[in-house]
Amino acid sequence: MAFSAVLFDFDGVLVDTEWAIYQSWKRTFEMYEHPLPLEIYTRCIGSDFATWSPKTHLEELTGQAFDWHHLDAKRQEEIMRDLTDEGPMDGAEVFLEKLSATGSPCAVVSSSSHRWVDGWLEKLGLAGHFQTTVCRGDAERIKPAPDLYLEAAKRLSIAPEECLVIEDSLNGMKAAKEAGMTVWILPNRVTECLDFSGADRVFRSLAECAAEF
Repeated sequence: MAFSAVLFDFDGVLVDTEWAIYQSWKRTFEMYEHPLPLEIYTRCIGSDFATWSPKTHLEELTGQAFDWHHLDAKRQEEIMRDLTDEGPMDGAEVFLEKLSATGSPCAVVSSSSHRWVDGWLEKLGLAGHFQTTVCRGDAERIKPAPDLYLEAAKRLSIAPEECLVIEDSLNGMKAAKEAGMTVWILPNRVTECLDFSGADRVFRSLAECAAEF
């Protein structure tokens, strides 16, 4: 079918931020002599710690309470250091330029903050491709609830069933499906261990998505 708009998740879809974030959590767990397997950590990908919390998990494993303000600040420094030279995901610019050339409306829909998402889009020169960004705080609930995706469709004045969603997580896939949208999954090195049998299509890169659009 033809799609009237394309809605992109951000982390792990447009920029490979997920790996650096996971590595920062993995180092924190290892500092207290506990592993953090991807199969466990991915429960919070695409959502927030209300779905599953690495903080609660580490405290349960160790029986300790931690100064999360200090640890979060340290992790953020590590994440930004690891992402210093990060650019758009493979095929992102090709796909976005194709969509711009055909006049297809686009939006970013993320459970992350506007500060994080909008900052990255400006830094990478991608902001101009999107008619809107919908982030945490723009709807009552974040993913896996459908609210953010429904808000994006509303802003674009396009029916949900006419929207194509590009996602990398189970929480994102569930949110888009509940919103009545078609979902193409783009697994990355953090989420490739997950079962995406509920997706409409699975691709290896945004360049592949562009070729099919």
